Amino acid sequence: MTTFTTSRDIPASPAQVFAAISDPQRLARWWGPAGFSNTVHVCEFRPGGKWSFIMHGPDGKNYPNENLFAEIDAPNKVVVQHVSEPHFHLTISLAASATGTLVSWAQAFENADVARQIEHIVLPANEQNLDRLTVEVVGV
Repeated sequence: MTTFTTSRDIPASPAQVFAAISDPQRLARWWGPAGFSNTVHVCEFRPGGKWSFIMHGPDGKNYPNENLFAEIDAPNKVVVQHVSEPHFHLTISLAASATGTLVSWAQAFENADVARQIEHIVLPANEQNLDRLTVEVVGV
């Protein structure tokens, strides 16, 4: 297994950050790398709930995504199991910090070879996801 990690301190409370993750409309606005938009088909934000959506890329391509919310511990953690290819678990942890909330993002791929092949996409995309989450939460 290969895990890519990053973190970001967002100047807002854990509850405010969690609200941007748990609200399907807000999640659709910020999820994905820069330039992407989402059409959500199902978003059952509960443990075991399904999350099905299509990411629309700036290249005009559509990227279907099938996920499960494997774990939810409000307002501390959300674990998303990506059941479509490539298979991974994404753990988003929220912890109060001196300036707001430290968001820790750990994306664990089941297949190390696949992870190595897409690392050049995943690393900047994860940073862009956190950029977009920050804008959703604080408008900066």
